[in-house]
Amino acid sequence: MTEYRSRVFIAFLVVGLVGFSLVNMVVDRRALGAGDQELSWWSGLLLDAAVPVQKTIAVPFDLIRGTWWNYVALQDVRDENAALRSKLAAVEDENLQLREALVASGRLALVDEMTDAFDVPMRPAELVGLDVSAWFRSALIDCGRSCGVHAGMPVVSPEHFGLVGLVTTTSLRAAKVMLLIDRQSAVDGLVQRSRARGVVRGGKKALEFEFVARGGDVQVGDEIITSGLGGVYPKGFRIGQVTALSAPDARLLQTATVEPAVDFGRLEQVYVMLRRGPTMELLYSTQDGDAPESAEPPSS
Repeated sequence: MTEYRSRVFIAFLVVGLVGFSLVNMVVDRRALGAGDQELSWWSGLLLDAAVPVQKTIAVPFDLIRGTWWNYVALQDVRDENAALRSKLAAVEDENLQLREALVASGRLALVDEMTDAFDVPMRPAELVGLDVSAWFRSALIDCGRSCGVHAGMPVVSPEHFGLVGLVTTTSLRAAKVMLLIDRQSAVDGLVQRSRARGVVRGGKKALEFEFVARGGDVQVGDEIITSGLGGVYPKGFRIGQVTALSAPDARLLQTATVEPAVDFGRLEQVYVMLRRGPTMELLYSTQDGDAPESAEPPSS
């Protein structure tokens, strides 16, 4: 019985609300048609009561709508960011390739310049390994006998014609280079300003230039180059710059500290001179069975 009364009450309530709404709408329409801008007291009461109800009902819908649109917007932002990152990576890769192309073109120009200056064919090579132990300083390059590289050939840097070292052993596709800073390295050097001669030896932190104290005009800042004597290195390659002189004494030989012209810590690419000096030719030709002309690059 109670359930039946509840149903009847709800039905009457719904019918009453609907009827009241219809009557209110008709009255409002008549009032507006008559030019009356003020609502009746019961219409105003219903309107005032409807505002908080409408706000309460609209809250979850607004929240869901806002969340959805924010998600869609964030998704668009993510997609846009991903596209921008992809474009940025492509631009950076293109810039890197352009920079490498510019560097390569500059190096090719230096090779042409060195070839013209020394009339010796050059073979570019990349450093693939570096041994900088306490006693031996050597590097491994990616060119060997198949490229025309043989033991006894000088190795230079494209930067300022700096001397790097000497090829000591080779395989078919690789070669080992004794660096100028190796303790066993000894190069006949010449002071470019005064033409004083001496021997440049590898050292632990820098090179050492030994020269005859009497008549040896050597000053801080002097450039030391290869003298061409000794039959190993051609004349005119930069060895380094004098940074300090030992205190003069009664000894025959005096020593100067030389900063290498090549930054061995940043060395990436070198050039092998495809020709051995007379001394190296005599030393290695009988060991590897190469004739002097075998040091020339293979014909393409």
